[in-house]
Amino acid sequence: MAAERSTASRRNFLRSVGVAGGAGVLYSAMGALGLAPVPDVRAAEYRAPRGSDFALSGRSGKKVLVLGGGIAGLATAYELGKAGYDCRILEAKDRPGGRNWTVRGGTSLTDLDGRAQTASFSKGQYMNAGPARLPQSHVTLEYCRELDVPIEVFTNQNANAYIYHEKSAALAGQPMRWRTAKADVYGYVSELLAKATDQGALDAELTAADKERLIAFLRNFGAIKGKADGYAYTGSDRRGYAVEPGAAFEAGTVLGPVPTLSDVIASGVGQRFTFEFGYDQAMLMFQPVGGMDAIPYALAKAIGPDRITYGAEALEVTDLADGADVTYRDAQGRIRTRHADFVVAAVPPMVMARIKHNLGADVTAALKYPTATPVGKIGLEYGSRWWETDEHIYGGITPTDTDLATIWYPSYGYHGSRGTLIGYYNFGADALSYSALPHQERLARAVSRGVKIHGEKYRTELAHSFSVAWHRTPYIEGGWVGWASQNGPEYKRLNQPAGHVYFAGDWLSHVIAWQHGAFSSARKVVTDIHERVMAA
Repeated sequence: MAAERSTASRRNFLRSVGVAGGAGVLYSAMGALGLAPVPDVRAAEYRAPRGSDFALSGRSGKKVLVLGGGIAGLATAYELGKAGYDCRILEAKDRPGGRNWTVRGGTSLTDLDGRAQTASFSKGQYMNAGPARLPQSHVTLEYCRELDVPIEVFTNQNANAYIYHEKSAALAGQPMRWRTAKADVYGYVSELLAKATDQGALDAELTAADKERLIAFLRNFGAIKGKADGYAYTGSDRRGYAVEPGAAFEAGTVLGPVPTLSDVIASGVGQRFTFEFGYDQAMLMFQPVGGMDAIPYALAKAIGPDRITYGAEALEVTDLADGADVTYRDAQGRIRTRHADFVVAAVPPMVMARIKHNLGADVTAALKYPTATPVGKIGLEYGSRWWETDEHIYGGITPTDTDLATIWYPSYGYHGSRGTLIGYYNFGADALSYSALPHQERLARAVSRGVKIHGEKYRTELAHSFSVAWHRTPYIEGGWVGWASQNGPEYKRLNQPAGHVYFAGDWLSHVIAWQHGAFSSARKVVTDIHERVMAA
């Protein structure tokens, strides 16, 4: 009888849940009670190799040689090193991090065209030339926690930043605040949908109660008027103020006039909103305090400076029956060869494709299959933080339809005496166009575009600058790579070892161009090597 009462009570409970919340909530409740399968969408948790694995099995860690001291290479050596593997990194540059590179005063770069720059940024000023933001869902933050790298908020979306279109069919050449653009787009879309709903256009889809609820939502969402006024959008304080509300009798003056529906649609500003909806771009985002390169330097410290050889350019990789050899040129120009049980090639595929090897023609073809993406950035240091004092912009990004692509405002040093913007962060043809110019011409071109948005202070307050063309940077040669297909034999081939040689990098993940992809790929390779060693 007790069992029957329990079953009846549970049935009544589920019936009430279904009535109140619908089928979706009912199914979830059934899953919680063990009455329906609940899909597990979580990825398998990463289990790092442990020294105890060897103690229990009688095996010992192997020697691993890692080519490339970017995030993937560093993470590989770090994770394997914790378990007792003898890991060494050969890095062609004089620093760790690869594309994770923070430019400060004194930083130098000579690109593949022989053009040289030395940054003259003031103390405390910097630009993250590569990755600059960390989503909350990315494993990169886990490493920041583990390595004691302090983080702070990175402002990815800012209502006070601008959207600037100069090629649009309407409102061209008029910088528009994000808040203003959203108010107008959401307002007019809400007006149209409310009218269509009220006039019966959605009767086949909605009940009378649904229509009432939808219109109530739209009135709030778009700040539109009621039925008596035709659900018209006429603007609101969401657009911002021409005169801010103040004391006594200063009620403020709402920004106007409101552009027409046709102009708002023709301006194309609504196309920008999808940026902040992206899974990896949604608020909040973070950055390491003092520069993104805090991450690779923390990894390098944990690995041990004696285990990283800088200025080591890999020349040849030879797979052997008992491991693999790597021949490289050291910082003094001497040719050396090292042997290891395993080699992990954590360098860009287009670079690895040119290194002599005996891994097979299929490996070479696979390495050449993804294509490098041209990417450029310029850092602009100003003698005052005029974007804060004059325009009330504290962090955030202004997208444009010019060859700048975007302008980024710094998310550090608020209310300081100086500040450094990212004056362009562009890709593809625009990045190629800028990279063809010497730095001073890149600078002049970027400033001439920025003046259209911010006025002459964009030119007159400028103090220092530094530009990077990743596709023209030695040993990097691209901002990231693109695959025509990650379902084909090329991608599959490089996610498998070639004898004793493994490949790692963000380009072997589905999170390309993010450090998360590099960490994830490194973890996969670490797991593959460790399982192979333990199974031997």
